[in-house]
Amino acid sequence: QVQLVESGGGLVQAGGSLRLSCAASGRTFSMYAMGWFRQAPGKEREFVAAISGNGGRTYYADSVKGRFTISRDNAKNTVYLQMNSLKPEDTAAYYCAARVRWSISWSRPSEYDYWGQGTQVTVSS
Repeated sequence: QVQLVESGGGLVQAGGSLRLSCAASGRTFSMYAMGWFRQAPGKEREFVAAISGNGGRTYYADSVKGRFTISRDNAKNTVYLQMNSLKPEDTAAYYCAARVRWSISWSRPSEYDYWGQGTQVTVSS
């Protein structure tokens, strides 16, 4: 069982930055691929970014490429999402997720096994 706890959300003006953190329980954190997803009211959960277990590979949604950076610190069992140049359309609840099985997909929510409770990000115009 893996428990995930997100933090770092809040209210920010357009153009600003936030860094989200996701702390994971468990001794085998480096074996998990990690992802960030977001969900706005009335919309489906969508992929934001993902990172492999050793951090060597990263993947981004086109909508955040060049603005967001995913990283991880396996010694701290933590994954981060640095969000720069935020836009009002980035407003959503942000969730981190852990994937313990191998999968060819990095962006499908159904491929992830454990989820955090989410943290709200609100970007004002």
